[in-house]
Amino acid sequence: MTATEPCQAIATLTLNPAVDIAYEVPHLIPDQKSHALATRYDPGGNGVNVARALKELLVCAHSCCIVAGNIGELLQKLLQHQLDSPHCVHVEGETRINATILQGDPPAQFEVTGIGPLVSELALSAVKTSFLELCKGGFAVLTGSVPPGVPDLIYGDLVDKVQGDGGKAVVDAHGALLQLALPHQPYLIKPNRYELSVLRQRELPTLEDVAREARAIQREGVQYVCVSLGVEGALLVGPDGSYLAEAPNIAVKSTVGAGDSMVAGLVAALARRQSPAEALRLAVACGSGTAARPGTEIFSHNQVADLLQQVNVKMLDI
Repeated sequence: MTATEPCQAIATLTLNPAVDIAYEVPHLIPDQKSHALATRYDPGGNGVNVARALKELLVCAHSCCIVAGNIGELLQKLLQHQLDSPHCVHVEGETRINATILQGDPPAQFEVTGIGPLVSELALSAVKTSFLELCKGGFAVLTGSVPPGVPDLIYGDLVDKVQGDGGKAVVDAHGALLQLALPHQPYLIKPNRYELSVLRQRELPTLEDVAREARAIQREGVQYVCVSLGVEGALLVGPDGSYLAEAPNIAVKSTVGAGDSMVAGLVAALARRQSPAEALRLAVACGSGTAARPGTEIFSHNQVADLLQQVNVKMLDI
């Protein structure tokens, strides 16, 4: 991929974006000040991260989000440099700040997420209208948490509207947001192993357990179910088979944004009408590339090109 390639329309929705701040510290000491060795600021929120990753893959995408206050102004400035086509609806209050602390000794990652501003029905209606128009007939990525004032039914309702208009809805969420979206049969979902376990209300100790539960969801009407497995890679179950991609051997520096990068890889490949196996390969390469980066940084285009050669995909009989 050396230039932006034509593909179906893509839009991401981020109802609760953030400014992500990452601190690298030698060691956290209770009740004492810790001095950072490095600090990084990035636009954040799952949908924003997906759009950042799509840009790195040279795939054009619209990104719809809600912003508020002075932090929202900072977020918009950051978005100008990292997204192709941001569309922001303004509300009162303040956009949230999320903090990631990467401790060196012993190695550990701590994450604190903010709450976000109260969103009125008018503002919600405005961002939904913009999003539905921009993704019309293409891919609609619904991902991340929702701020106060937004009901958990939101993703399910949007799945119906997107797919009723000829599009494909991708849902990457957990808890009630995912549970309530499933009966609406989105095109693709991407839980991790733990989220799938919670969704199905059972432990999933083996790969076969994960694959069988993913297949059960697929048979209930979701076309593709991708389950991220951390260092083990990822599983993709669809109407034409089940695939397992083994993750390349990398030194993990931060897992922030790795799942969002996987979603971007899946959407980029499927929008280009590549095979499910190739979509999974790209997804795992993207996720691994981001995991190898510090803080809230995501993969680079050249990095993914190298990692693609290291991802092995095999078909499963499930």
